[in-house]
Amino acid sequence: MRDRSYDTVPFRLSEIEHRYGANVHIVGNPFLLGHLATLCAKETRQPDITRLVRILYEDLIRTVLNAEFPRRRVSVPTRMIDSSPQGIFEGEVIDRAVRAVTVNIARAGALPSQVAYDLLNETLEPSLVRQDHIIMSRMLGVNEEVVGAGIGGMKIGGDVDEAFLLFPDPMGATGSSLATAIETYKTKVPGKPRRIVNIHLIVTPEYLRTMTRAHPDVIVYAIRVDRGLSAPDVLATIPGTRWDEERGLDDHQYIIPGGGGFGEILNNAYV
Repeated sequence: MRDRSYDTVPFRLSEIEHRYGANVHIVGNPFLLGHLATLCAKETRQPDITRLVRILYEDLIRTVLNAEFPRRRVSVPTRMIDSSPQGIFEGEVIDRAVRAVTVNIARAGALPSQVAYDLLNETLEPSLVRQDHIIMSRMLGVNEEVVGAGIGGMKIGGDVDEAFLLFPDPMGATGSSLATAIETYKTKVPGKPRRIVNIHLIVTPEYLRTMTRAHPDVIVYAIRVDRGLSAPDVLATIPGTRWDEERGLDDHQYIIPGGGGFGEILNNAYV
């Protein structure tokens, strides 16, 4: 007889309560919130910035793997098999035979995507894992407000049919860049993804509105939703209750409280 305790392994995602819809997950995790607060602090500099982003994304990617990826049952002889026929672990694990593509939205997404790529290679069959690269820039209006996003170049290594398509990008501010990137995959890259998952450190209500309207099929994970410019009575409500009144972006589309421009601080390049 074998132990059936691990035939079906539950994973319970800890989430902050909100009203943004079933595809949005604001992870409730004091460990991550603490490290994210340190990352966003005014005095935090390199190399701590890179180290903290790695810590945060390693945990986020593991969360997504546990919550979204399919499982399979395995039977693995342990080192004790030579002395006992019961030296076998049998249980449910993440299925390694799954395609996954992580997309680097340069420049802030380079490190998060590399972290995702490394963990995917450790968890899935490496031959089924790929990293793509897209160079994007914001398009500004006459008052330096974001009016859209343009693609300056991309390196896409094949189709995405039945693949988990991941976009690990630290800050979901306006949503225009990522919505454009996702539309590019939907219309110009062969194949239909099995699932599209955006993975962020911080998002705004404005980003969530843009993303859920443009791509209602996309699943969003974030550590924090920042709506710091909302009125006090709005801040007293459960996030998303008065969605149209929530505001997390200043007049230059930077997130408040936020943590500054992550493309800038990650690369020590302020142009």
